Amino acid sequence: MTDVYTPEPARHPPAVRVAVIVVLAIAFVVGTAWLDGGADVAPSTLWAHPDWIPWWSMPLRVICNAFPGLLLAFALLAWTRRAGWSFALAFGIQALLYGVNALKVKNLAIPLMPADFRMLGQLRHGGAELLSGYLPHVALVIVAIIIAIAILVAWFRFEPPLLPRRPRSARAAASVVLFAALITLIAGVPFWRGVYNQQLLGMQPWSPLATRQHDGLIGSLLLFHLQYGSQHRKANTHAALALMAHYEPAIAAAQKPPADAAQKPDIVVILSESFFDPTIMNGYPPGTDLTPNLHRLEQHGTSGWLHVPTFGGGTIRTEFEVLTGLPLRYFPEVQFPYLQIHQKRIPGIVRLLAGDGYTTLAVHGNNPGFWNRTTAFKELGFDKFISIGDFPPDDAIKEGNYMSDKSFTDELLRQLPDSGPPRFVLGISIEAHGPYDLSPGIDEKVRNAIPVPAGVTDPQAKLELQNYIYHMQHADQQLGRLVDTLAQRKRRTLILFFGDHLPALVPAFQSAGFKNGQGFLTQTVPYILIDTAHMDHATRQNAAAWELPGMVLQEAGIHDDPWFTLTRLVAPQLAALTRAPDAPVAPETAQQKLLDEGMRNAADLQLHNKLAKLWPEVAAMAQREAASAGAAPLTVTHGVH
Repeated sequence: MTDVYTPEPARHPPAVRVAVIVVLAIAFVVGTAWLDGGADVAPSTLWAHPDWIPWWSMPLRVICNAFPGLLLAFALLAWTRRAGWSFALAFGIQALLYGVNALKVKNLAIPLMPADFRMLGQLRHGGAELLSGYLPHVALVIVAIIIAIAILVAWFRFEPPLLPRRPRSARAAASVVLFAALITLIAGVPFWRGVYNQQLLGMQPWSPLATRQHDGLIGSLLLFHLQYGSQHRKANTHAALALMAHYEPAIAAAQKPPADAAQKPDIVVILSESFFDPTIMNGYPPGTDLTPNLHRLEQHGTSGWLHVPTFGGGTIRTEFEVLTGLPLRYFPEVQFPYLQIHQKRIPGIVRLLAGDGYTTLAVHGNNPGFWNRTTAFKELGFDKFISIGDFPPDDAIKEGNYMSDKSFTDELLRQLPDSGPPRFVLGISIEAHGPYDLSPGIDEKVRNAIPVPAGVTDPQAKLELQNYIYHMQHADQQLGRLVDTLAQRKRRTLILFFGDHLPALVPAFQSAGFKNGQGFLTQTVPYILIDTAHMDHATRQNAAAWELPGMVLQEAGIHDDPWFTLTRLVAPQLAALTRAPDAPVAPETAQQKLLDEGMRNAADLQLHNKLAKLWPEVAAMAQREAASAGAAPLTVTHGVH
């Protein structure tokens, strides 16, 4: 006789099961809104909203913010049959995400963005050690994770199933469908753009922080991921050509025969971690000088304020702009260029100088794989990358948490022989990297004597600022040592030194404020360009990070690249538009908008190695423009800006 399937006795009536699930789902949505705390996704918005917003808009944002977590909870429920355990685990994963976001906002004043998740791949390249420094009480965090896992295991073991065991096929199908929906959502399948879109939810693409407050952390992550994650605007070749043609006479006039190989200078570019002049903050007495070597050397070269594309972190954003001359504001989908831009040949100053007879190398006292530099530097064209494992064991000394600026400078000097081919050396320091709440081995007597602005009264904010200045002053000292040493050589050297961004000292910045009245996201950092063969003059010129390579090439007498010449020509009008991603948008004049559009398209062509091939067409277009009777719509501006 064939066995007949008999359903197991229902532990709970269907109505009870449905009621439990509905209550848990509502609690999950309300709990997510409470956990988020965003102004427009708070629990109260489920039943209260401003008169000018449609009644359905506010709860829609709340639900969309909780939707991925709900998908996970229902998928787990279909798989395990345990309702409380499934919803608790899904909510716990959300809570972990919110905790990471809180740490980022605390240290960088910017919420999580989709590109931040690329950092997970950096954990095995020294990222775990660096990022763990921002975790409060790492040991306690590990203990908490172990306890949470133990609780989940016990909970799963003892919670009675809410759903019946059979039919298994229906539960399996439901679980697969729900997990598939969640995976496609996280993967950014275009279908989901119909739900998470600017028109339906509202979005401020220029401000992750404003979007996060408007749509919730998870909602904003999905908006940026789906709307900008895989999209790339195709370049308008005609707009790029028009801009290049307008500037072609100035570019052609700048072209000069290449310098004799014997006259080519060594070029040393120093990205100094988080370097800035603290006296731009309010509250320092007149005459306070915390960067004496920088100020001394400003009398012997070109210096000024540098507009950079990041704040508190994201070193590779400034680094990328300086190496390529490409403004990242034209690539809004790219937050971490070394992790998102992948091509065999990335054009820039490194490849240009390598083709001009230079030996090219980078020096960095940290793990080479962090920020994907091992791969990115090959794509940029470096011949060699000297990282922490290549430093002499007796001269790889830490100062605080990281390689000292003295050991870093020692290695730079070892890589600059007096003879042989000219060298291009990129140096990336790390001593002044945060976090700044702890600094092992610091000389507390020296640290405690460092002045802070009068407005910084909170003990923790004061300590962090003093710890930072303690390390920053070592960078200033080593700048003076490096220039003084290289100035004694017979071989001419160009030295470019700049800060990549302000440090993440948000409480101190908020307490003191800045002398220019602007917020910390729009502050500039110092830069200086020294030519050891011409230290008898001083020039002040503000700049943008992407303008620096063109300035270096001009000083070196290398004028044969139209892109870098173009950046020098347009930068005086566009430099101040370079800001951190969440900084207030700078207003643009009609002239700037016109230049911006042309540069946006030219930058896209340059990144993809297409611009140089169009140069003959640019020259022809320029000739036609010169022959026409109409006045040129653009104005070439030179000089200090």
